[in-house]
Amino acid sequence: MPASPSTARAINDRLALGLLQSEGPLTANQLKQLTGLSRPSVADLVERLQGSGLVTVVGEAGARRRGPNARLYGIVADRAHLAALDVRTDSVSVVVTDLLGAVLAEASASIGGDTATAVESALTLVEGTAREGGAQRLHTVGIGAPGLIDPATGDLHDTTSLPAWHRALAGALQERLGARVLVENETNLAARAEQRDGAARDRETFVLLWLGEGVGAAVVLDGVLRRGASGGTGEIGFLPVPGTGSLPSATGCEGGFHSLACAAALHALGAEHGLGAPGRSAADLVRHAVQAREGAFLDAVADRVAIGAAAMAAILDPGCVVLGGEVGRAGGTALAARVEQRVTAMSPLRTEVRASALGGSAVSRGALLAAMDAAQDELFGPPPGC
Repeated sequence: MPASPSTARAINDRLALGLLQSEGPLTANQLKQLTGLSRPSVADLVERLQGSGLVTVVGEAGARRRGPNARLYGIVADRAHLAALDVRTDSVSVVVTDLLGAVLAEASASIGGDTATAVESALTLVEGTAREGGAQRLHTVGIGAPGLIDPATGDLHDTTSLPAWHRALAGALQERLGARVLVENETNLAARAEQRDGAARDRETFVLLWLGEGVGAAVVLDGVLRRGASGGTGEIGFLPVPGTGSLPSATGCEGGFHSLACAAALHALGAEHGLGAPGRSAADLVRHAVQAREGAFLDAVADRVAIGAAAMAAILDPGCVVLGGEVGRAGGTALAARVEQRVTAMSPLRTEVRASALGGSAVSRGALLAAMDAAQDELFGPPPGC
């Protein structure tokens, strides 16, 4: 059935807003050419979008041109302000942006103490960063945190391995700020960022293998992030693997892939190769090995990481595995190449292994993309009743 006039207008408005976001400011004539709409239709949608406060005149197309067609229209970036949080075990990083993702302020702080103290510290950090960025109100907040997300409620699962303040933070932010708050697993957000802006830009199907204090994976199939029935897709730390001497259990991943490739296990492996040093993390050891061309240690790390990568390849056939997390980033292309060689030897399924392209910003970037998409869906979407 043909769309109603109101639905058609909403579709045209969203199309124009998408073009203004991707192409930058445009004249009415350029919008006409890119949308295929008639001149009167473009004039109507520009008037509607200006009236709604989403679009404004930001300049002129050329000094010699005059008249309506010479005006450049752009999205009102401060129509809404957003925040992205990267929540660690004992710290929080915050980025505050406008509606189009331009960074206005950012900060980070260590978080400790009991639940009430930790939550208040995090709230104070977010509020202070928002004020610094000139945001009187936050429209949407995206949070990236370790742990499982309940697909039905969007809440973090209760687990003894994570601080209690993690679960309390989202509700406290929503109550204090009155903002929309979205919580997502850190690895899933990193995958979202790698697909949009990083190492997987050309991939609709891939796996991001997270190598840090813990290990995990994010699975993207046909462009869609897969979470599973309970939100546990990619909990590869529980994968039973050879070489650990035991099996994981329902209450702990010791004995699984976690025991081979987590930061503590790789730190111990470094000590076996004579690379242990006080104060050095597993990522530091891997980074040093890359710089010093300590091939034996990198080979040993790749032997372990490849077991998890090959398992994902055998089950999902993703064609591409991106190595993220602190250790994955530290290993870079040197580690990725070694892992790919081993996966190729273990699996008949062609699997390219790539290093993260976003460094330490992947989780924060993914949280921001989630907040941007949600805010724009609400503000750019059709009016009620369409």
